[in-house]
Amino acid sequence: MTQATQPAKGILMTDAALQHVLELRQKHGQDLCLRVGVKGGGCSGMSYTMDFEDPANIRPDDHVFDYDGFKVVSDPKSMLYIYGLVLDYSNALIGGGFKFTNPNATQTCGCGTSFSA
Repeated sequence: MTQATQPAKGILMTDAALQHVLELRQKHGQDLCLRVGVKGGGCSGMSYTMDFEDPANIRPDDHVFDYDGFKVVSDPKSMLYIYGLVLDYSNALIGGGFKFTNPNATQTCGCGTSFSA
C-alpha cells in the first residue's frame, strides 16, 4: 500500500488513489465529488459503495473531506463503519484496482469489497 495523503481524515486517500480518481473525474468532464459509503450485502454482510456525484447533492449532515479542492463525502451512517478507511489504488495487472483498508472491519471477503463490522 502506498502512503496515505495527509492530514489524517475520516477517509484517507493514498496519492495513487487520488490521482486515479482525479483522472476518472476529468474523463466525465464535470466538477464532481466522490461519495463513499456502505450498503448491506456482499459476501461478508456489507459492501463498499463509491461513485461520482454532483457537489450540489452534498447534504448538510454529510461528512466532507477536502483533498486540495476535491471533495470526498460520506453519509453519517456509513461513517460509523468506515471512519479511518484508507482508499488505495493499484494498476497491477493481477489484483489491481481500488483497495479498501478498513480499521473497523472484523472480517473481510477475498473480493476486497465486502466486510463485516
